[in-house]
Amino acid sequence: MADKFDVIVIGAGPGGYVAAIRAAQLGLKTACVEKWVGKEGNVVHGGTCLNVGCIPSKALLEASHKFVEAKHDFDDLGIQAGDVSMDVKKMMARKDKIVKNLTGGISGLFKANGVTSIEGTGKVASGKQVEVTGHDGKTTTYDADNIIIAAGSVPIEIPPTPLVEGMVVDSTGALEFQETPKRLGVIGAGIIGLELGSVWNRLGSEVTVLEAMDDFLPMVDASIAKETQKILKKQGLDIKLNARVTGSEVKGDEVVVKYTDANGEQETTFDKLIVCVGRRPYTKGVIADGVSIELDERGFIFVDDQCRTNLPGVYAVGDCVRGPMLAHKASEEGIMVADIIAGHKAEMNYDTIPNVVYTFPEVAWVGITEQEAKAKGIDVKVGAFPFAASGRAMANNATEGTAKIIADAETDRILGMHIVGQHAGEMIAQGVIAMEFGSSAEDLALTCYAHPTMSEAVHEAALAVDGHAIHMANRKKRK
Repeated sequence: MADKFDVIVIGAGPGGYVAAIRAAQLGLKTACVEKWVGKEGNVVHGGTCLNVGCIPSKALLEASHKFVEAKHDFDDLGIQAGDVSMDVKKMMARKDKIVKNLTGGISGLFKANGVTSIEGTGKVASGKQVEVTGHDGKTTTYDADNIIIAAGSVPIEIPPTPLVEGMVVDSTGALEFQETPKRLGVIGAGIIGLELGSVWNRLGSEVTVLEAMDDFLPMVDASIAKETQKILKKQGLDIKLNARVTGSEVKGDEVVVKYTDANGEQETTFDKLIVCVGRRPYTKGVIADGVSIELDERGFIFVDDQCRTNLPGVYAVGDCVRGPMLAHKASEEGIMVADIIAGHKAEMNYDTIPNVVYTFPEVAWVGITEQEAKAKGIDVKVGAFPFAASGRAMANNATEGTAKIIADAETDRILGMHIVGQHAGEMIAQGVIAMEFGSSAEDLALTCYAHPTMSEAVHEAALAVDGHAIHMANRKKRK
C-alpha cells in the first residue's frame, strides 16, 4: 500500500488540476493522477483544454485572424503590407510551444503548492481507494479520505464517418494539419466546428459545414445567432443546415461524403473532413467493477448541486458530470469541491456561466435568451446596440455585431446578456459580474464607462432597455 492522502484527484485537466491546487492550498495532503502522454513521450497536465482544445485552437484562431487582417484589412488602415503568406508548419510549431509552456507550468504549480503528481491511469476502487496503473503496467493502490473524479470527455465518433488518420479526423486531428486543405468539410456547426472551420477558411480552404439540425446555434439568442450566421456566410463559410451525413469514403487523397437535405440525397468531395458532433464523458474504466457510483444512460456521473456522487467522500466535476462542457465551469466546480472538503461553505451559481464562440467576431452569452424567457412565461424588456454605431468599433475596423441585454420587465433585473462582436468574450464578463450581484439594467445604465471603448455598446444596450440609448435612435419613447 502506498501513501494515504486527504484528497486524490483523478485527471489533471482544468477541473482536476485546479481542484488539486486549491485543496493543497487549504492544507490538505493532495495527489493528482494523470495518464496523458504528450508528443515527447512524457506525462503532461492540462487535459483536453491545454493539450488539444481551448489553448491550441485559440493559438490557431489568433494566427489565422492576423493573417486575414494583414491580407485583406490592412489596406483600409493605410498599411501597405504587400504579398502576405502563411507558413502553416511554423504556425503549428508556435501552437505546440504555447501548449508545452502551459502544461509545464502546471507541473511547476503542483510542485510549488505541494501537490503529489502520480503518473498513470486512475480508477476509483472500493473503500475510498484509487488504483493507479502506470505506463509500465504496474498497479499501485492509494488510500484517500476524499476522491475527486475529473476525467473529462472525448470527441464523439459517428458510424457514417469513421476516422481515417490524416483524412477524416476529430477536433484533435484538425489541430495537426501541416498544410491548408483546398476543400474542407466540417460535420457539425457547433462551437468547435465553427472555430476550426474558421481557422482553415481564413487560411484559404473552401469550407463546407454540414449541420443536421434546422437551427443555427440554437443555444444562442435567436437574433444574435441570425446575425452571426450572416457574418460567417459573408466570410465564406458555406453552412448547410438540415444536412444529415449518411456516409463517407476515402478514395485516394479525397473524402467523398454523402448526406441528405431538403432536396434529397447529396454527395460532395473534400480533401479533409473534420467530425465535430460533440463530446461524451470519459467515465468508462474510471470506476472499478463493484463500485456503485451512479451514471446516467449517456455515461455522465450523477452528482448533486455541489458535485457529490452517491458515495460519501467521492465527488465528480467537469465534463464527466451534468452541465456545459466548459473548462471554466470545470475549474469553478473543482474549487467548490476543494473548499467543501476543507470544511468551508461553498456553492456555484450555474446561472452565470459564460459561453464564448471564438470566431471573428466572437459570440458570447450568459443567462437566458429572449426565447427562453418567453417560453418560461417571463415578461421581459430588451435593449440592443449595434457596434456599427460605436466610435471605437469604427476605429478598430470591427463594426459587425450587436450587444443585447434582456431584463425582467417587472424587476429590471438582468436575466441575460448576449454579444456578437470583437472582444465579446472579454465583454461578457460584465454581464457575469452584473448577474452575480443581482444587478438591474439600470445599474449598468448608471455606470460610467470609459470612452472610447467597445464596452460602451454594453452601456448603450443597458440604456436601450428602457428606451434611453444616447447614440442611436430608440424604438421606444423615452419615459
